Amino acid sequence: MVDAPESCVAADIEQKASRAGKAGKYSQQAAAYRSEAEGSYNFEYLDHTADVQLHAWGVTLEEALASTALAMYNYMTPLEGLEPEAGEVRTFEAEGHDMDTLVYAFLDELLFTFCTELFVCSSLTVTSLDRENWKVTAQGRGHTFDRMHHASGTEIKAITYSAMQVREEPGDAEIFVIVDI
Repeated sequence: MVDAPESCVAADIEQKASRAGKAGKYSQQAAAYRSEAEGSYNFEYLDHTADVQLHAWGVTLEEALASTALAMYNYMTPLEGLEPEAGEVRTFEAEGHDMDTLVYAFLDELLFTFCTELFVCSSLTVTSLDRENWKVTAQGRGHTFDRMHHASGTEIKAITYSAMQVREEPGDAEIFVIVDI
C-alpha cells in the first residue's frame, strides 16, 4: 500500500466531512477516523448517489461479514479509540432464506441494537454461519455510545438490498452493501 501525501489525506477528510452535511470539529474528526479506519480494517467506503456503499473483505465469508458490520459501526461512530478488547460482550443472531437476506437481517439486527440501545461493537466475530439453514451467530464486544466521549459519524437509516453482492472463493470473500444515510 502506498501512503498518500498529507495534503491528499487532508482533502479526503474535508470531503468526507462536508459530504456528511455537517460542519464542525466532530464531523471532521469522524471523517478523519473513517479515513484512518479504511487503512487499518478490512473495509472501505465507496461513493454512491445519496448513500454509501460498504465494501468489506476477509479470508472467509465469516471474516467479511464481521468486517461489513464493523464498517457500518465505524461510519456511525469512529472505532479508532474504542478498545476492542474492553466492554460488554453481546451475542447477535439473524436468519434469512438466502445469503443476501441473511446479510441484510444480520446488519439490520446490529443497526436496530445501535438505534434502540446505542450499543456500538468495537470488535465482532462471526462464531457460526449455517449456509444450509441461513443462520448467523456473532459475538460483539462494545460500549454504549455516549456523545460526550464518542465522536458522531453519519447516521445510517437503513440497510438496503440495492446492488448487494456477496462473493466467496477459496481463501477470499467480499461483501458490498449500500446503506441509506
